[in-house]
Amino acid sequence: MLRKAGTETPYTSPLNKEKRPGTFACAGCALPLFSSATKFESGTGWPSFYQPIAKTAVVEESDTTLFMKRTEVLCSRCGGHLGHVFDDGPKPTGLRYCMNGVAMNFKAA
Repeated sequence: MLRKAGTETPYTSPLNKEKRPGTFACAGCALPLFSSATKFESGTGWPSFYQPIAKTAVVEESDTTLFMKRTEVLCSRCGGHLGHVFDDGPKPTGLRYCMNGVAMNFKAA
């Protein structure tokens, strides 16, 4: 998933149920990506966040695969595919960073 821009099967990641305080980091290079404080239940089956831990943690690129126009989210350090960002998230950003759980590791605070 991380290196081939795949998408994991929804509802299969143990990170969906992760509720402890901590940090979600890139599985490829360990760069901190998302704080548990920004995680929310989106109902999509993938771990979702309303913002990255820092603007510099991720890179967003246009993705037109599968005959759709989406915004792909990549790790800014190693370029690993993390998922996509959509504009249907909660306040304060209105964004939903829909991430592949297999692309991240969780470190409890």
